[in-house]
Amino acid sequence: MKKQLVAYAIALMSVAGFAQKNELKAVEKAIKNNDFTAALSALEPLDAMEVSMDAKYKAKYYYLKGQALAGGNNFKEGADVFNKLFAFEKETGKAKYSKLAQPMLNSIIEKVSNEAAKNYNEDKDYKKASENFYLTYKLYPQDTTTLYNAAISASLAKEYDTALKLYNELKTIGYTGIATQYLAVNKGTNQIENLGAKTQRDLMVKTGQYTNPQDKVSESKQTEIVKSISYIYVNQGKPELAIAALEEARKTSPKDINLILNQAQMYSELDRMDKFEELMVEAVELDPTNPDLFFNLGVVNANQNKIKEAIGFYKKAIELKPDYINAYLNTAFALLSEEKEIIEEMNNNLSNFKKYDELELKQKELYKKALPYLEKADGIKRSAETVKSLLNIYDRLEMVDKADALRPIYKKLLAEQ
Repeated sequence: MKKQLVAYAIALMSVAGFAQKNELKAVEKAIKNNDFTAALSALEPLDAMEVSMDAKYKAKYYYLKGQALAGGNNFKEGADVFNKLFAFEKETGKAKYSKLAQPMLNSIIEKVSNEAAKNYNEDKDYKKASENFYLTYKLYPQDTTTLYNAAISASLAKEYDTALKLYNELKTIGYTGIATQYLAVNKGTNQIENLGAKTQRDLMVKTGQYTNPQDKVSESKQTEIVKSISYIYVNQGKPELAIAALEEARKTSPKDINLILNQAQMYSELDRMDKFEELMVEAVELDPTNPDLFFNLGVVNANQNKIKEAIGFYKKAIELKPDYINAYLNTAFALLSEEKEIIEEMNNNLSNFKKYDELELKQKELYKKALPYLEKADGIKRSAETVKSLLNIYDRLEMVDKADALRPIYKKLLAEQ
């Protein structure tokens, strides 16, 4: 009786194996006819027996299912099935179908990658670009740049929750974005070209077609990632979280000037100008030859009505950058800000002619102090704003010839706006 049971079981297995073989033939036929819907329908009975499937048919099942899914543009599931195939044949020590499937998987990755690039560059459909860049990453995790591209695209699409998730994933995997370009000068065009790989570049130099080989290493994108996270929080109305993100980054890069400046910007948006100034001072200590830092400190002090300090910072910015037009303008405006007090005092002394005349002289002295800075700004880059400011001063100082010369110029500039 026992022998009969064993024989019966073997017979059942043979029948099942025969059925699997026939169903796989039906799937194969549908794929050859590019009828991927029919192929997937024919696969349904086999899907239910994937775990118990005869080992000699399982690899082919994965191979055909991956093709059917990819043919129906279901790239993610198709790639997952191909990866199951690779794992299965690696376990069994055979690579019959893996060799056939690998080029197909590569083709899927290329299609999705190209579609992502098209979504981004041509269609400007950043949400779809993000989805396809992320799918490319999941299909080929070795290329972490596609995850970075997915995060950027999600930000541009204002899909902030998705972008935040992707940027945090980049942080988790330790993405830096640092890459080496292998460059050389093309003798024919005299242009620097990126030749892809070091071996290729060195070979081209050896042939004499290229000269002057050099390696160029890109900067890390880790700071950019943190900045992006902080700006997402700002757009979500969460500036406190933005600051926290920057503070966390500064623990590992305390002297990164870009992180300091971005943190300062967050405090500015929160109207925490005390913290803004504190960070700007720190930035100046780290980069004492940066005119923009001194200019920003001038703005902060001017807003706090610390006019003398503001002018000192503007002058330092000018010293470092002699053509800094905004520093000249702001110096003039800072000097002229004292005029308000003088005018109020003049209004209070309308009947006191002596006092009034003294105040009027003081007012003109103020104009004379501001005038060289306005003239310098106008000389660097003339605009309606610089000409209007000069006209006001020339009129008040009764510099008639100069004022009359500027009036038609001002009129023309206004007409061009």
